[in-house]
Amino acid sequence: MLTPLTGGLVLAGLALAFVGAAVSVYAVTLTGLLVGAGAGYLFAPNVVGLVAVDGAVLTAGAVAVGGLLGGFLAYAGLSFAVLGIGAVVGGFAGRFAVGPFYAADAAGLEGTALLVGATLAGVAVGALFGFVLTRTTLVVSTALIGAAFASRSLTPASFETAAAETTVEPLLFDLSAPAFLAVFALGTLSQLGLFRFGYVTKLVGLLPGARRWTADDDRDGGAKGA
Repeated sequence: MLTPLTGGLVLAGLALAFVGAAVSVYAVTLTGLLVGAGAGYLFAPNVVGLVAVDGAVLTAGAVAVGGLLGGFLAYAGLSFAVLGIGAVVGGFAGRFAVGPFYAADAAGLEGTALLVGATLAGVAVGALFGFVLTRTTLVVSTALIGAAFASRSLTPASFETAAAETTVEPLLFDLSAPAFLAVFALGTLSQLGLFRFGYVTKLVGLLPGARRWTADDDRDGGAKGA
């Protein structure tokens, strides 16, 4: 059933997937808000019983505080936020897209070591891309995160289960799911087109505060190198 919360996440996901990097200030802040709210939701069960507040109210407060804190930190440190987003996405891809290929025939400690190695390698590569290719990292990261919410690969129920079981397993989803792949591919191509055909400049001109940082580092670097 599509609730207002689920519908809001779907709309936020579509916004991230299709125009995230083009309006990077808003996209990074929105990503930080979503990540912070999710962290607050996961943290809330740990303090239930320690604070004399109704569980639902405590959870709502934790989500609100986590979201505000995540959004503020992302806005205040945009460059570091992109580096962090790249590291998280890279680690996720390394663990669940690349790692299984290397660890498929390994078992026990060896298999775990291979998965950990693939995850750490993904974190390093993602962070490097976030530092060197800021715009490209934002395009891929916002398209991936946005597609996860827009395709409902990640839902409030996923976070509820993760909070109840104190594990991230419910937050893992199938990267080959058709709906996810469709939104991810269309979002990535759409964002690359926005930059290529100059629509980013028009969008930035309409949105207050977006000129602060437009994630156009890749193009600037190429122009200077030429």
